[in-house]
Amino acid sequence: MITQRRRFKDLDEQHILALAISSEEDDARIYRGFAARLRNDFPKTAALFDDMAKEEDSHRAALIALHQERFGQIIPIIRREHVAGFYSRRPTWLSDTLSLDQMRSEAADMEKRAERFYLTAAAQTKDAHTRKLLGDLAAAEAEHHRHATDLEEQVRQEGEEEEETANRQFILTWVQPGLAGLMDGSVSTLAPIFATAFATQDTWTTFLVGLAASVGAGISMGFTEAASDDGVISGRGSPIKRGIAAGIMTTLGGLGHALPYLIPDFTLATSIAIFVVFVELWAIVWIQNRYMQTPFLRATFQVVLGGALVFAAGALIGSG
Repeated sequence: MITQRRRFKDLDEQHILALAISSEEDDARIYRGFAARLRNDFPKTAALFDDMAKEEDSHRAALIALHQERFGQIIPIIRREHVAGFYSRRPTWLSDTLSLDQMRSEAADMEKRAERFYLTAAAQTKDAHTRKLLGDLAAAEAEHHRHATDLEEQVRQEGEEEEETANRQFILTWVQPGLAGLMDGSVSTLAPIFATAFATQDTWTTFLVGLAASVGAGISMGFTEAASDDGVISGRGSPIKRGIAAGIMTTLGGLGHALPYLIPDFTLATSIAIFVVFVELWAIVWIQNRYMQTPFLRATFQVVLGGALVFAAGALIGSG
């Protein structure tokens, strides 16, 4: 057992193997700590650190097997801090606030130092078998160093993938049901609201019909969306969130052209309501083009033409 600090060049081959074994064990633990910290936010990078830890375990196993073959079962307790002038692991990796860049930098430095250690140890070793193993481990650590320096690109790509996934989930959970609700509320309420408006010429009655149609459609659309799919298989997210999005947007879509009829003047109220309908339909076109990648002309044809036909039907029925 080593009881005081010794110079690296004074270590015999058994102590060099024991030092390598403890160093590999420490490095594996550090990498697993990094992986645990990153698993929720950067699972692919965490998996890379897990793989590096497993390889350090394989290095340790090879070193233990060689020690058993040459020196027996009892491995001396010798660690980095027992060797004067030997490299040590900086304590930064113990911090809970270690950033991803700091982890990447620490990993690159760890592998670079480990490679240098194995090269130095191999040069100091006379046994051919031991020297070959240490040389192979130096090459493996050099490969790890390249992995560590590639982590920045790995993290960047993973961040982009996660951002894309989050955006897709946002569209499926909020935008898609909200858009469906806005279309339903804006278009389906056109006929009853404008039919009532032209039939009665009474703004308050028209508002009440529009309010009832909008709220009723919102409740119906919200419950239908929530009950139609629990999101487990489809991956569309929480049915409650989708139901809220669909219900609220359906109600707002109808209220948009019902609220102007709070104005007592029928002509002014109807003019504003028609303008609101125009804005609603073009908003739907923009959302379809922006979030659903629907070609602009196709979205315009589907929404504006459909809305115009429903509006015309309501106006004709009310006028008759």
